[in-house]
Amino acid sequence: MIADISYSALKIGDSAEISKTISETDVYNFAGICGDFNPLHVDHEFAAKSPFKKRIAHGMLSASLISTLLGTALPGKNTIYMEQNLKFRAPVFIGDTITAKVEVIELIKEKYIAKLKTEAVNQAGEIVIDGQATIMKKT
Repeated sequence: MIADISYSALKIGDSAEISKTISETDVYNFAGICGDFNPLHVDHEFAAKSPFKKRIAHGMLSASLISTLLGTALPGKNTIYMEQNLKFRAPVFIGDTITAKVEVIELIKEKYIAKLKTEAVNQAGEIVIDGQATIMKKT
């Protein structure tokens, strides 16, 4: 079920998270959707010669979990995603379980805008992505 938290109910410190294990199918499907067939993502032999020694998932695949949270959990339905900055801190490998987290850090009540800390960590607790999102929710 998709959450529908009204803007007036949002509070500083509200948070949500979601976890997903990144599969080989996810990587190939994402490549097909966005057209990014960089061999670091899809070619075992090429990636083995890279600094990572194996294939890595697309950074935006992991970052898309943040969008999922904003549109389905916090604040949920009718959220307008206005801005996102991201810092990719570590690679995500096929088989990694990524937990994306969002936390409300600022509310601009008169404009129905919220700023959220965004983060994704792997199963070892290593930060793979951090940043900040700005959303609008008038309902």
